[in-house]
Amino acid sequence: MSDLLPILLSVTLLMSGVAAGVLLWSVIGGVPLLLSLPAERYVETHQFWGSRFDGLQPLLVTATLVADVVLAVAAPNALTKSLFVVGAATALGVIVISKFRNVPLKRRVMRLDPHNLPPDWEQTDPRREWAAWNLGRTVCGLVAFAANVAVVALLP
Repeated sequence: MSDLLPILLSVTLLMSGVAAGVLLWSVIGGVPLLLSLPAERYVETHQFWGSRFDGLQPLLVTATLVADVVLAVAAPNALTKSLFVVGAATALGVIVISKFRNVPLKRRVMRLDPHNLPPDWEQTDPRREWAAWNLGRTVCGLVAFAANVAVVALLP
């Protein structure tokens, strides 16, 4: 397994880095844009973006979680093992927040007709809640990536 460790770590860095990058982009650019749009344009834009990230993000984050668990088992010392456990735990945090908070809110938006919003839109607009949970999962994703990067500095 030690021969495969650098390869698996490289793949894990790539997956966790891309996932963290997409999440960071959403906090820095996506959320501010979505919050600034009129309701109709918000729904259209969220539906457009939502259909493009649905397959990629869950795959990257789940693969990061699995790889970090495998790497934790094969880690050469306690410190690297701990960092891989942090990576796995925070990747799991991204998954849990996504599944139970962001995805249900997103599903509601994906079902809307942007040209015929519900009469209670002002009270049910999910943007602020979605943005808050998105920030939480972004922090988790960045910590997972940082933990994996930190291992590189510790390996011989």
